[in-house]
Amino acid sequence: MTFLNRFAIWRAGGRSVCITWDNPYPIDKLDGLVIGGGDDISATLYGGEVSVDVRVDPKRDQIELDALEIAERRGMPVLGICRGSQIMNVFYGGTLHSEIRDIYKDAPQIRTVLPRKCVDIVKGTRLRDLLDVDHCYVNSLHHQAVDTLGDGFEVAAKDEHGMIQGVERKGKRFLLGVQWHPEFLFWQPRQQRLFDQLVVAVEESTSA
Repeated sequence: MTFLNRFAIWRAGGRSVCITWDNPYPIDKLDGLVIGGGDDISATLYGGEVSVDVRVDPKRDQIELDALEIAERRGMPVLGICRGSQIMNVFYGGTLHSEIRDIYKDAPQIRTVLPRKCVDIVKGTRLRDLLDVDHCYVNSLHHQAVDTLGDGFEVAAKDEHGMIQGVERKGKRFLLGVQWHPEFLFWQPRQQRLFDQLVVAVEESTSA
């Protein structure tokens, strides 16, 4: 988890811990989960084409899958960011496009922390309620993307080329993933609301 993710959680009134292979933490003691960006997800996890040209982190894959298993068992709220959205989709049985340039050939290759990509937010979704806009500009740092949806998930946002940019699971539990990095857009209140709502969902689930 980057410093900016932790900062956003702090701004929302929460307290975070960073979990890595070298810095383990008893996940059962968590009340909510944020899975942030990072290296590619191993293609073997979703039946994709294995490439030697990408950087993967199998240890991190396993940590996050284990964390999602515990979160599912305990009903924890989960926010997935970029890679985090992808691994969440894979955990629930979905698949990924290993390389978006091979699929979305006409889409410009935008790679920036600045909000230069326009995404359409699907009406009637939790994401639409949180952002309170029909479309917004976001950043883009990925070359994998969600292909088939995981069990119970629905599309919450797409870009103009049809690439999935947000997913969420139906039901009361907070399970939301975005393909962009809201933590890099910390000056935009609507992006901070993703972290705010995660903390609210944690408070509601722990007080129930």
